[in-house]
Amino acid sequence: MTDASILFQPFTSAKLSLPNRIVMAPMTRNMAPGGIPGPANAEYYRRRAENAVGLILSEGTVIDRPASRNQAAIPHFYGDEALAGWQGVIDAVHDAGGKMGPQLWHVGGAPSPSKDPDEGPIDTPSGIFAPDVPRGEPMSDADIADTIDAFARAAADSQRLGFDTFEIHGAHGYLIDEFFWGGTNLRADRYGGATIAERSRFAVEVVTAMRAAVGPDYPILLRLSQWKQQDYSARLAETPAEMEQWLRPLADAGVDIFHCSQRRFWDPEFPEIDGDKGLNFAGWAKKITGLPTISVGSVGLSSDFFSAFSGETAGTAGLDPLIERMERGEFDLIAVGRALLSDPAWAAKVRDGRTGELEDFNPAAMAELV
Repeated sequence: MTDASILFQPFTSAKLSLPNRIVMAPMTRNMAPGGIPGPANAEYYRRRAENAVGLILSEGTVIDRPASRNQAAIPHFYGDEALAGWQGVIDAVHDAGGKMGPQLWHVGGAPSPSKDPDEGPIDTPSGIFAPDVPRGEPMSDADIADTIDAFARAAADSQRLGFDTFEIHGAHGYLIDEFFWGGTNLRADRYGGATIAERSRFAVEVVTAMRAAVGPDYPILLRLSQWKQQDYSARLAETPAEMEQWLRPLADAGVDIFHCSQRRFWDPEFPEIDGDKGLNFAGWAKKITGLPTISVGSVGLSSDFFSAFSGETAGTAGLDPLIERMERGEFDLIAVGRALLSDPAWAAKVRDGRTGELEDFNPAAMAELV
């Protein structure tokens, strides 16, 4: 039997302490009618808290900007009614002994998966969603300033409601990532530029404003990815030096933990440097910045996460490769997505050695709050 005890060692950093190393990854559910999370959402998260998840990160919840969401039932993180709903969520998680942070989000130019014809305004850096794919209009300076302010107000609300942290969604081709990526950021002003360091200015200003809103001691997480929904092969940093130009200003602005998203956690980030079993994205981010990192990508499953969108069931897979990387300190925390979507007790079963009871991921779970 695999010894998974390292996954259940406490984690302590300068601003965040957790009972173990397992994080529930943010997963869009689109099940908050009118943008208001209710009792069903609270119980969904409570079930994971009751079953040994060390930190729960919510589904993406959008900031107070008209263009921030692209589906009607994505939860809001603004307005009295929605924030009261989130208060119910964090209270339920805390009552179960868990810790949680909302993932604060702006979808940018991402179109509605439901092809909603009344999707409203669209914010993009340069009026495109992907190279040669027009979408919306370039954001004005006033649009950018208002968006930064909305992120800062969401940060303050997270702290006020009693969440243990929050995560900024800066990955997967959504708004912040559209500023990072040269394929979607063609701006000639201070928010654009030829280098990833220059194109990171918007994100740095977002983090700076959020840090100012919550003070020096509240932990800030930032989720990043190389790949985009627009281009799975896209890369923002081709070398460790470019990665440092990307991450160091964000760390200096106030990020405490980087959540490094990749399709498969075992894939090396720069195999040309350290081989086929070299450091993954989270490993390199930790090496470069010295900050704790979260890895993620198809944990405990037999296929990567794209299978979820094709209706494919994913069987369970062994945890030995994950445990090996955790034991050598490559990264500090591991986020689990689909495995926890179908099986709320996944972490407790792994902790207790009940791996034979782990459930396969069933895409039907995406249509309900299991």
